[in-house]
Amino acid sequence: MSSDIVTIPLLIVDDHPVVRHGLQAILQTDATLRVVGEAEDGLDALEKVAELQPRVVLMDVHMPRMDGLAATRKIKERFPRVAVVILTLYNNEQYVVEAVKAGAAGYLLKTSSRDEISNTIHEVNSGGMLIRSSTLHKALAGTLESDTPIPISAGPVWQARADVERLSPRELDVLRLVVEGKTNKDIGSTLYITEDTAKKHVQNIIGKMQVSDRTQAAVKALRIGMLK
Repeated sequence: MSSDIVTIPLLIVDDHPVVRHGLQAILQTDATLRVVGEAEDGLDALEKVAELQPRVVLMDVHMPRMDGLAATRKIKERFPRVAVVILTLYNNEQYVVEAVKAGAAGYLLKTSSRDEISNTIHEVNSGGMLIRSSTLHKALAGTLESDTPIPISAGPVWQARADVERLSPRELDVLRLVVEGKTNKDIGSTLYITEDTAKKHVQNIIGKMQVSDRTQAAVKALRIGMLK
């Protein structure tokens, strides 16, 4: 591997060693990814995130001691800049709802190809979000109907509205597409701007709305009554 390649540090969390080793073997064929460690459950994951400082965590759902959703919630509370991608066998809409509420930026099935996993890692590493748009919108709507706390820096509603009011008209256009689950490439195509420009708009939105990623920006927008 060339020393000038910037790699994304990853942590793989799964209670099955075969799955962890298999994922590592698959992902190490991508020169832009670097697996820095493995964890066997949610508690182990919290320790490894603190120790190894990965940028992206691939997280299983069902694990002993602490499950993946609880671990995701705690990781986002303690390390808000770490992106978590749920990687599971369960194609269950309720799990997606819970993953979004926990702060996950992506949701993939273990049957996904290496390219699908790699593309998702790159997307969430850039502040992106990869959950199918129709499912995501249902998940976001579900967060509004639930009493379960959402791990975002929402503050009082007036503050949330003030954060949104900082957005430019173009950023509001981008935010609407973020809520629909669009990737930066999709946003660029829809608004006739480059993918890099779309990415910069999303990063500006994340900063102005005082959240850690675009999933939470979308949750916050819907939570204060925007874009319904």
